[in-house]
Amino acid sequence: MLKIGVFGAGGRIGKLIVELTKQSEVIKLESVYARKELDFSIEPGTLITSDLKVFLESCEVVIDFTTPQGTEQLLEVALKHPRPIVIGTTGLESHHENLIKEAAKKMPILYASNMSLGVAMLNKAIKLVASALRDFDIEIVETHHHFKKDSPSGTALRLAKSCAEARNLDLDKVRISGRNGNIGERTKDEIGVMALRGGDVAGIHNVGFYGEGEYLEFTHTATSRLTFAKGAIKAALWLKNQPNNLYGIEDSLGL
Repeated sequence: MLKIGVFGAGGRIGKLIVELTKQSEVIKLESVYARKELDFSIEPGTLITSDLKVFLESCEVVIDFTTPQGTEQLLEVALKHPRPIVIGTTGLESHHENLIKEAAKKMPILYASNMSLGVAMLNKAIKLVASALRDFDIEIVETHHHFKKDSPSGTALRLAKSCAEARNLDLDKVRISGRNGNIGERTKDEIGVMALRGGDVAGIHNVGFYGEGEYLEFTHTATSRLTFAKGAIKAALWLKNQPNNLYGIEDSLGL
């Protein structure tokens, strides 16, 4: 039975992971990292600690759904006390991603902005379409609950990056995050990435390819955050026996 540690157990996904461990026959919640008292029950015998070194050394694999600052803190300590880590934190910037790459030289790390099978398949499909339909305009729209802090979502940016790479484009140069006023016609290589926020939407991602006289749209809808929690647990089970390296959710699914 795999002994996991949850970093960010008080968050929405973290709580779901904790609940799933209570029902599982293949994983056990060995420890949680908490800076303050938790407002929900933890199975007896589970270590609750605010000491990152103790937390890392108590489990076999860590699952992290926190904030960019939290992930950075975790990795800095993990560099001295390596453990396989599954990272589902969104809103990471380039220096966080560089830290992940550096840490992956000392431990296996799986980093994904979205842990669902459906999004992994969507990402694979749009690479093919973006390359094949080179003259079609690409527009990406994502919708999330009003509590989400980062915008656009990490998933939307990953989808946009896949489309840009399929066309040999630099996403930083072609991405448009909003349009307002008399800004002129849409440029040929432009990739629009728009964000909507409202209600309790778990996550909707639409990738559209718009041509002359026709268009093609791909939509992934997450109806429950459980899909992300279950995906993270599957990733942890897979990551345990992998060599030091940086992996994506596609690797754990054999895609």
